[in-house]
Amino acid sequence: MKKGIVKKIDNQKQLGYFEGWLSAGINTALFIVKLWAGMLTGSVAMIADAWHTLSDTLTSGVVILGTWISGKPADEGHPFGHGRAESIAAIVISTLLAIVGVKFFVDSIEQLIAKNIVTFGMTGVIVFLISALVKEALAQFAIRYGKKLQAQSVIADGWHHRSDAVASFLIVIGAFLGKWLWWIDSVMGIAVSILILMAAYDIFRSTSDLLIGRQLDHSLEEEVRQIIVQKLPGILNAHHFHLHEYGSHKELTFHVSIDGKSSLEDAHRLVDELEKLVNQKLGVEVTIHIDPV
Repeated sequence: MKKGIVKKIDNQKQLGYFEGWLSAGINTALFIVKLWAGMLTGSVAMIADAWHTLSDTLTSGVVILGTWISGKPADEGHPFGHGRAESIAAIVISTLLAIVGVKFFVDSIEQLIAKNIVTFGMTGVIVFLISALVKEALAQFAIRYGKKLQAQSVIADGWHHRSDAVASFLIVIGAFLGKWLWWIDSVMGIAVSILILMAAYDIFRSTSDLLIGRQLDHSLEEEVRQIIVQKLPGILNAHHFHLHEYGSHKELTFHVSIDGKSSLEDAHRLVDELEKLVNQKLGVEVTIHIDPV
């Protein structure tokens, strides 16, 4: 990963496009090589993992599409923008992961029942070891920068990469043990499918929380209160916080208590100043209700 290119990525849109196209290219190449290695050995675990890698290419396409839609500006029909399209893209990714996981769980069980014996060549071992290292590098990049720029679909794609990396590594272990344990390929296939399903569930749960509406992080409340204490002592208290998230666009609403003897003009001035400070420091749009005390 070239550091010069990465340093230029400073928003969700740039990250989504860069990560999407990069992973799509790498995954397509890995799919071809891994499928070839799997067909040489007849390993259901290897073939399953190859198709898992191809599904990464499809999810990268979802990331690109979600990034494009979420980057569209607000309009008359969508006054808060299109940011939640990125979360919907993450839900689609988790669904695709779940389908892949179920498919290969069934295939692995069928092979175990049939007692199919698979022998692994060194070529397959090398291919899958390289794949594990490459996919973990992609996962590290996507998860790290996804969290930094709060890009949910990129984080989801990163976990997709990680599940593929772990799956490839398990297959390498299975390759070395297959000489003594006839059932190891089927068991590794089951383990891979369970990892895929766990990743799908984790992505779905965390992303659906954003769409449904999650509890406000108390650290955000504390930061607002610190701004009030340090900059606006005329405001007595802040409470009743609610955060509405639309991708990178966030709307924060809360109540403030102000001396009831203050003039309407003074109260309005304090609230305007607080809205401006919170927006500058925390990057959220603010709506405040005044409670006279």
